Amino acid sequence: MTDPTDPKSAETPMARALRMKRAANDAKPKPPGRERSGAKQMSGIAAGASKPWLKK
Repeated sequence: MTDPTDPKSAETPMARALRMKRAANDAKPKPPGRERSGAKQMSGIAAGASKPWLKK
């Protein structure tokens, strides 16, 4: 029947829904070259460039 050592049987309905949502999102096809676009953008911004009013 149910195995008490199974980690999926101990998860809450909310955790199960989140796990299923993430699995469905990971299964969707993604455009090529978009895996690390956020990291590239963040590394290219100089410190303080987003707040020019703080410069003297």
